Amino acid sequence: MLPHLDDLAILVKAVAKEELLPRFAGTERRFKPDGSVVTEADFAVQKRLTIELRERYPAFELLGEEMDAQRQQELLAQNDNGLWCLDPLDGTSNFAAGLPFFGISLALLIERKPVLGIVYDPIRNECFTAQRDHGAWLNGVRLRVRPTDLPLRRSLAVVDFKRLGPLAAKLAARPPYSSQRNLGSVALEWCWLAVGRFHVYLHGKQKLWDYAAGALILSEAGGHAETLQGEPIFSPELQPRSVVAAGDACLFEEWKTWLVEQSSGVDSP
Repeated sequence: MLPHLDDLAILVKAVAKEELLPRFAGTERRFKPDGSVVTEADFAVQKRLTIELRERYPAFELLGEEMDAQRQQELLAQNDNGLWCLDPLDGTSNFAAGLPFFGISLALLIERKPVLGIVYDPIRNECFTAQRDHGAWLNGVRLRVRPTDLPLRRSLAVVDFKRLGPLAAKLAARPPYSSQRNLGSVALEWCWLAVGRFHVYLHGKQKLWDYAAGALILSEAGGHAETLQGEPIFSPELQPRSVVAAGDACLFEEWKTWLVEQSSGVDSP
């Protein structure tokens, strides 16, 4: 039997309140070998949830962002029957700078596919959850993507330019959308797309713990996503994945078409 989403939400909220918020904008940042930011809060949340989840659900191991790649690979290879996938602090750069847009992302993988997802924003007290084939919710209220009659040229986009290579220049020179943002927390970006706070999404490289919960939430809410190569988003591997997404089906097709046309002859990120 799967863990209950309500129980997971209570746990994640408590950890955010006790481990994240007291450290918000008051902890020193460090840089990992790949150049990404890490703080004491990342390690504190991962340690706390590792202990708490092991006590409650001893059958499942935990793969966290803040563990070495060799151990992450071992866990992915050995745990088809249940594996937590955790980003203890998604939006670490925002958190360290005092920008109030970050959260905890937790997914449960069964047979190497996400079956449960939870993303919690402690600043807004917004808890996004999903269970495969059963739906998605925001603070317990059923979440469904709302259709939009906006064409791509009138849409609001969230685009991460940094990881798009030559495609970024084309987007900057001739954007097909009305306005663009980059929010700095991948997990929350997935959820904000699901709730309709923007319309189209593009990101060049996301790690498994970045998207495992958020992609499930968008999918269960009725949204649409692929990689830039037209592949399904989820893949149980450490290699980063690109993301093209939208809530509305027609807008998704228009967004994909524009990107395919512009990517012609451009190396994939």
